[in-house]
Amino acid sequence: MSETIGLPIIVLLPFIAAPFVAYLAKYNRLASAWGAGVSTILSFLVLLQYIKLPFDGITTIQSWVWIESLGLDFAFRLDGLGLLFACLILGIGLLVIIYARYYISEKDCMGRFYSYLLLFMGSMLGIVLSENILQLVVFWELTSLSSFLLISYWQHKAEGRDGAKMALTITGAGGLAMLGGVLMLGHIVGSYNLTDILANAELIKSHELYTPIIFLILLGVFTKSAQFPFHFWLPHAMSAPTPVSAYLHSATMVKAGIFLLARLYPSLSGTTEWVLIVGIGGLLTLLIGAFSAMFKHDIKGLLAYSTISHLGLITFLFGLSTPLATVAAIFHIINHATFKASLFMVAGIIDHEAGTRDMRKLSGLWAYMPHTATLAMVAASAMAGVPLLNGFLSKEMFFERALKDAELFNIITPLLAILAAIFSVAYSLRFIHDIFFNGKLKDLPKQPHEPPIFMKIPVDLLVITCLVVGSIPAFTIAPLLATAVMGSLQTPLPEYSLAIWHGFNAPLIMSILAFLGGIFLYSKREKSYLLYEKYVARIDARVPFDGTINFIFSFASKVTSFFDKNSLQSMISWFLVASLFVGFFGFNYGDSSLLGNREFLSIDWVSIVAVCILIVSTFVTAIYHHKKLLALISIGVVGLIVSLIFIKFSAPDLALTQLSVEVVTIILILLALYYLPQTTPKESSNTRINKDLIISILAAMGVFVLTLAVLSREYTTIGNFFLENSVSGGGGTNVVNVILVDFRGFDTLGEITVLAIAGLGIFSMLQGLKLYAPKYDDRGFAWSTDMHPPMMQTVTRLVLPLMLMVAVYIFLRGHNLPGGGFIAGLIAAVALIVQYLANGIDWTKARLRFEKETLISFGLLIATLTGLVSMVIDYPFLTTTFTHVHWPIVGEFELASAIAFDLGVFLVVVGSTVLILLQLGKLSKESHLQSEENNNKEGEN
Repeated sequence: MSETIGLPIIVLLPFIAAPFVAYLAKYNRLASAWGAGVSTILSFLVLLQYIKLPFDGITTIQSWVWIESLGLDFAFRLDGLGLLFACLILGIGLLVIIYARYYISEKDCMGRFYSYLLLFMGSMLGIVLSENILQLVVFWELTSLSSFLLISYWQHKAEGRDGAKMALTITGAGGLAMLGGVLMLGHIVGSYNLTDILANAELIKSHELYTPIIFLILLGVFTKSAQFPFHFWLPHAMSAPTPVSAYLHSATMVKAGIFLLARLYPSLSGTTEWVLIVGIGGLLTLLIGAFSAMFKHDIKGLLAYSTISHLGLITFLFGLSTPLATVAAIFHIINHATFKASLFMVAGIIDHEAGTRDMRKLSGLWAYMPHTATLAMVAASAMAGVPLLNGFLSKEMFFERALKDAELFNIITPLLAILAAIFSVAYSLRFIHDIFFNGKLKDLPKQPHEPPIFMKIPVDLLVITCLVVGSIPAFTIAPLLATAVMGSLQTPLPEYSLAIWHGFNAPLIMSILAFLGGIFLYSKREKSYLLYEKYVARIDARVPFDGTINFIFSFASKVTSFFDKNSLQSMISWFLVASLFVGFFGFNYGDSSLLGNREFLSIDWVSIVAVCILIVSTFVTAIYHHKKLLALISIGVVGLIVSLIFIKFSAPDLALTQLSVEVVTIILILLALYYLPQTTPKESSNTRINKDLIISILAAMGVFVLTLAVLSREYTTIGNFFLENSVSGGGGTNVVNVILVDFRGFDTLGEITVLAIAGLGIFSMLQGLKLYAPKYDDRGFAWSTDMHPPMMQTVTRLVLPLMLMVAVYIFLRGHNLPGGGFIAGLIAAVALIVQYLANGIDWTKARLRFEKETLISFGLLIATLTGLVSMVIDYPFLTTTFTHVHWPIVGEFELASAIAFDLGVFLVVVGSTVLILLQLGKLSKESHLQSEENNNKEGEN
């Protein structure tokens, strides 16, 4: 466990910056680009503090216990492999940010674009720097969600929305499968930390769960990195803005699966299953992608399928399971990121300046865009593997490994490698010749010209990298490559050479054959286009995908329509009948005796009377539900009896909570009651009523029998743990409150977050809503026009300080006596809402000048910060501490950090409750005013 927090800062900075970047766009659209760039640079500067360590062979791990029982730590790891990918994510990310500033038009929301981009950047950094694989899965899913937002950025385009949904469906399903594999992997090792997983390779490979583990994890890898048969989502994601394609589909998202192959390589590789699945899958993807790229007329379509092909090449190399093949794979990861990102940017420039990406409409752009053409030719040449460029070096390594390491696939593998390289040369040559030469300029939507200089600079830097790495690799990329390979292999570095000339050998002959074959194939392109259109073009993977999705939705719709007849009664009936059916079989499983040997408590007359009142009130509510006020009163009686039951069984906290909730609920229902129909027609037939009665009686009997069966048997409870550790572990004698703010503080944080969302959601739903305010009740009496009776005004103003004092008292004593933030929040909310009801919204708002939304925000912030502070000082999230201090006059007094968390609960409860009730009050006021206006108009008429 590290004392520093640098690695989390690298990951979290983009997340923190995202909302600020979106906010900056309100003031200046370019400010969001600056904000995104600055946050990326800051993350990179923090990374620089650790950059020397991986080169010295030191792996940095910074870890904090999070949910210990699950094995989930907030843990980060920086070794050579993580450093390489972090540099690619931040470096190419910064170039994309600069490029996108000139690409995104004034009509598009730049703040939204850059905030999405930063969310994705942080998610990718989380993947490559995670030490805990459960945490890695969380970031893995965040990349799917943030990429969905980026791909569908142009929301008005149907192809963008469809492509985003397809990508999310496939990668999300793969991520779910991967989670299963990760859980089994951690189960075998006994830890979810990579340090332990990488150290137990033999245990994993010899375990009986190895096959399902590798299958599930590779499903996640193949879906994320667009490997066959899941490759088809990537071309459909090309409807995203080109900067997104340059970032997600060359250097980051599609590399996430490749990264996982490299990361788990020591623990999972080397087996027949690995070689067959990874090797064959990669080889098929390599060939399918290379073949398809040749026949795509859209520039981004060509680049998309070429990306699929190169990802297949990398996957195939990992599938060979040899150290030198891993070297070649990681080297090609670097090279592909540079030349493919630059080519996507060139595609964006051409589309931006010429108005089209259709290569059938493009030609002769060399004369109008010589700088861009030069960059494109160098990058495409690197993609084709031309000597003195970086792609040539990794392609030579690929050919050599295909010859020497592919024993399982025999002689056919080198031949297939040459075939894929032939198509690579052909589509690279097509990219250069069809766009920039191939005759004179055609009639285009725009007159082409060079883009702004800063739009070219990112491409310049990437292309220069291709040249420098390809010309002098030993002095440029060699140290980083060696460090990354050692981070992946977790073994000493194998011997390999990055020389640009290895003599006249078999890989060079294969390269020559590939170049000659590619030139020949391109020269016969017209005939091959016709054959492709005739026999292959009609094959579209989207057809079976859409068919599968439509079948799932259709089947779900049929099942739903069978059970759901647009009737809540019908749905509840099915649920109850199914519960009874399952419960009947449950009673016949194992111990068939109905009752156990545990003695019941003695019955007293007070309890009998209370239960009878409860039963009668319940029946009154059901029978007289058409009389709303009577039903509301009877519901209140039910709540009161439940509170008394809590008191009888020594649960004063629950009783206080029940009473507080009951008061708030009654006020809420009374406000809503005004807008419900004055009379409710009879909607159920006698037959339906009798059926519902039978089901309800059977359900009640089932619950009664189940309760008897449970309570008459001895059972183990976790209550003793809380009772024994409440004081020593949480520093409070009120066990209920200690559970809420300490033992299960994370649950409470989630609950108040839901409450805050509900409050804001109801506020938004009621905002601007206008409802009819009836002038008469159901008996024909006019509603009172005295909305604020003086007696009520006087009493509530006098009672307000007292109620608030009680709320503060209940809040402060909550850790040791019945009370707490939730109960105190409800009491304070009632105190405030009564002022609004008695004195009017305008009068009260003029005196209570705080914003309810601000209370909610501060409440959530305080509660969250309470948890984060404990993490900063190396304790699990939301761990509380306490001490006793001696105060003058007061004497010894306990101070607990839990009170800060409880304060957050208090503020959220007050803010959300008052916000909801006040909005209903505003609605009532506006409805009354509207009703008066309507009445006045009727009188005038």
